[in-house]
Amino acid sequence: MRAANLLGVGFLCTALSASAATGVAFVHGTGNQTDALNNYWTREFVDSVRQGLPDPNNYLVVNCDFTQYAWTAGAAGCLAGQLTSFINSRGITDLVVETHSYGGNVMRWILSNPTWDSRYPNIINRIRWVNSIASSSLGTPLADAVIHGTVFEQSVGWLLGYANDAVRMQQVSWMAYFNANWLSGTAGRPRLPKGFWNVVGTDVETAPWDPDSYCGGYDLNLGLEVTQAWLSSCSDGFLDCTSQNGAGTLWFYDTSYTYGREPLDHNQSRRKCFGLDVILRNDL
Repeated sequence: MRAANLLGVGFLCTALSASAATGVAFVHGTGNQTDALNNYWTREFVDSVRQGLPDPNNYLVVNCDFTQYAWTAGAAGCLAGQLTSFINSRGITDLVVETHSYGGNVMRWILSNPTWDSRYPNIINRIRWVNSIASSSLGTPLADAVIHGTVFEQSVGWLLGYANDAVRMQQVSWMAYFNANWLSGTAGRPRLPKGFWNVVGTDVETAPWDPDSYCGGYDLNLGLEVTQAWLSSCSDGFLDCTSQNGAGTLWFYDTSYTYGREPLDHNQSRRKCFGLDVILRNDL
């Protein structure tokens, strides 16, 4: 599934697969999650993806307080703790990380600041690559709108939460600062130590007569149709495409691989919609 210049890496991974213990970790987006398996990703999505593992039991669904700034103990510290426990308990030597939305920023903090926490280097060493699904790498104007108390506060509260620190960090100017000073992988900055591969959602499509509009929940998709009006023509209803592809390397725009060339809005890109789960399963 990767670009041609990674074929050698693919062959190497295949050659090592017999001795590697491969695992997959799912890292949620903004919010304080205690049951991300059911409340964020859905069990059917996770169960489908993990079937691509040699041992389907080698999976982790992270639950952390991602209402906090990325570097805090409750965010990156919690993520590092859960990844370390998973690596140690399952003997993971080859880890693929699936991130969504703000979770990509928290994961990128760990990759960018290996001396910040003694647990970070071992995690980085075990990672094969990160699949950055709809990451808010350059922030979103909707976060600015929430913080400044405009009409968006009610319309996107279900998606972002309200004026918490994670939302503050995802303001466009704030992400520009962190990208310039603390986070790697954006233009003009050092490269990340492991691949950070972007899956970009390009549109929101809702119509009551269209069955595809109901994948992931019609009401949630309809909310993204509303917020998309304040974003660029290429967006997933929460993030412009430029933000989703602002760090790391493009893997694919949704319609390049999805069934029926259907777009993935910000809600559908964490659901079993249009073959996304199959793409991620085959990537393992």
